[in-house]
Amino acid sequence: MRFSKIGSLGLLHAVEPHRDWIVKSNVVRIDVVSTQAPPTPKGQRTRERIVQAAAELVAEKGAVAMSLDDVGSRAPASRSQLYHYFENKAALIRAVVNATSDAVLGAQDELLLGVADWSGIERWMDALVAIQVERQARGGCPLGSLAGQLAERDPEARAALAEGLGRWQDSIRGGLEALQARGQLRAEADPAALAAATIALIQGGLLLTQVRRDPQQLRSALDAGLTLLHAQAT
Repeated sequence: MRFSKIGSLGLLHAVEPHRDWIVKSNVVRIDVVSTQAPPTPKGQRTRERIVQAAAELVAEKGAVAMSLDDVGSRAPASRSQLYHYFENKAALIRAVVNATSDAVLGAQDELLLGVADWSGIERWMDALVAIQVERQARGGCPLGSLAGQLAERDPEARAALAEGLGRWQDSIRGGLEALQARGQLRAEADPAALAAATIALIQGGLLLTQVRRDPQQLRSALDAGLTLLHAQAT
């Protein structure tokens, strides 16, 4: 799946992070390219429209309250179309989870490529905070929001969320491994553990930012993460 990169935040000179990994007005905009795409362009567009409608409704109402009738009305799509592309509501929710994971990673892809050096890490962290400032600390992390709704209800959705967070973590780990390979991170440092700690700090910082409506909460969490990383620098 691939998400739209619509607009720019103007957060950094020469860097234009994308808007759509954070919910704005409780609506997520998705461009879906399914790994099991329908064989015709028309079918693919229909499936994309259904997943987009479901993502919007999950953001607005929550996964539990959303119904297939809601999705059909929003898409619009008939019941037969819904069941043609998705076995049941749970399958559609998992498609939303996978799409959301792609949004979170896709919106950061250029910045995450830069975490292979210290200045790139700081640019990425600054961009995350700037997004929260622009959002007025609303929306939180879409993956974190879905985890709160689904992790204890749907084991397959939980596994999909874990995979999405794992991909995010792997991107950070890859950058840290590049630093280590260049001798800028201690040989005994554990990039995987450092990446996991960084993700944990991001998630905690985003949650506190959302509930306190204060982007400084994420700034403090990321500053702690940067201190942790610099402690392993050579």
